[in-house]
Amino acid sequence: MRRRGPGAEHGRVTETIAWLSLSPPEVLVVLGAVALLVARRLPPAARRPGTVAAGAVLVPSAVVLGLVGIRWQMLPVLAGAAAASASALPSLLRRRAGRPARRARRWLALPGSLACAGLVATGPVAAWAFPVPVFPEPTGDFAVGTRVVQWTDPLRPETFTADPDDRRTVVVQLWYPARKSPAGVPGAPYLGRTRDEARTVSKALADGVGLPGFLVDGVPRARSRAVLGAPPAGGGDRFPVVLFSPGSAGVRSQNTAWAEELASHGYLVAALDHPYDSAVVVLADGRTIRGTTASSGDRDRDAEQAAGWTAVRAADLGFVLTRLERLDRGEPADPLAGRLDTGRAAVTGHSLGGAAALQAARRDRRFDAVVDLDGYPHGPTAPALRQPALALTQEVTAGTDPRYLPRLTEALGRTTARSYRLAVPGAGHLTFTDGPLYLPPVPSIVGTLGRTGSPRVVAAATLAFLDATLRGRPGDPADTLRAYGTVSTSGPGGAPVPPP
Repeated sequence: MRRRGPGAEHGRVTETIAWLSLSPPEVLVVLGAVALLVARRLPPAARRPGTVAAGAVLVPSAVVLGLVGIRWQMLPVLAGAAAASASALPSLLRRRAGRPARRARRWLALPGSLACAGLVATGPVAAWAFPVPVFPEPTGDFAVGTRVVQWTDPLRPETFTADPDDRRTVVVQLWYPARKSPAGVPGAPYLGRTRDEARTVSKALADGVGLPGFLVDGVPRARSRAVLGAPPAGGGDRFPVVLFSPGSAGVRSQNTAWAEELASHGYLVAALDHPYDSAVVVLADGRTIRGTTASSGDRDRDAEQAAGWTAVRAADLGFVLTRLERLDRGEPADPLAGRLDTGRAAVTGHSLGGAAALQAARRDRRFDAVVDLDGYPHGPTAPALRQPALALTQEVTAGTDPRYLPRLTEALGRTTARSYRLAVPGAGHLTFTDGPLYLPPVPSIVGTLGRTGSPRVVAAATLAFLDATLRGRPGDPADTLRAYGTVSTSGPGGAPVPPP
């Protein structure tokens, strides 16, 4: 019989019920608090047993939360329950001592009850707005494994530091088709190899968008669908390779749901942390590198800086493909050796990472396809792209951003292959990340596709393009892409291709 690790039961207790955005102990705390409020309005004969029953549910559940960690969303619930208890306790004690309870006037008791009810209701609403993310189950035939590696390029100096001996180091997370793990094996932690790393990354991401860190304290608690260190899937299949660069001040794991979906369909996804550019990078030895890149506010200066950062990222992507080629050859020995089809490789990215993907494809002919997830094409648009390209974007118009469409059209038009732009209705900039899984559903931020609808649409569109370009699936990918939005295509040399 397989024994579960010491964290398995803890994970089960804190696992979030998706449609409630609450864990089982949190549900019991809310129910106990509600029962306590209701008990105050019961007839005198039922008031005492009702209050005792509510306390019997509330107190043990609160103790469990104290042991596993209380989210801030539960604090108003506990405050409301404490206030209700303080109000009910004197009456109960008088009845137990044989003294009649003095009936409070309803107009005095009602405001207090409403205040307590408001506090209790605040908890579930806040938990819905800032939930622990629940990742969608991948739809492919494979289970998914994941691991994190760290590679140093001995040929490239670190340009973000003054140390002449410092060499460029990147941290890379791999998602790959894996053997199905036994029941009870927990998913990999989200945002980090450990809970401490996940907290560090979560706080850095919150700081980057100006949010107090406590608002997203549920994010480091999440577990993804991939299993850490799972053996690769059996058989002799070789996995096409997809490299991913995150957005500016993003992190390697920001597109975990997307990466897991691709891996479940037979791809290996390698997502990079770019030190000094990513929000934060935690190295294998525990050192933490904070992001140092920032906008200056001057358009020309910012464009120049972004082009430079994009060039560094593009070099990182080419270096990682080289290391994946070595890994596939067994240098050093690795469980994935002989399983990576680096001869079929795509380079992808979100926002600034999308610009880096376009630059990497221009520099490196080993990449066979490129995907830009809502990224502005910083840097040069020459030489011409030799690879088919897909840009997944919001519905941008000349009125909302007069620079974006002309620049994207120029970048995609300079190609000797066919390129596609898919404008996704209802998408926001963070639709193309895991953001909809744990941020409030504000349309201007995460779009209107829903918590799980967003990663599903983005992954399905990406798969349609990659299956056609890397696996040679017959037909025009535009035919599939039209199911997700408005498609425009360009042929070699930028000539528009009319829809069939």
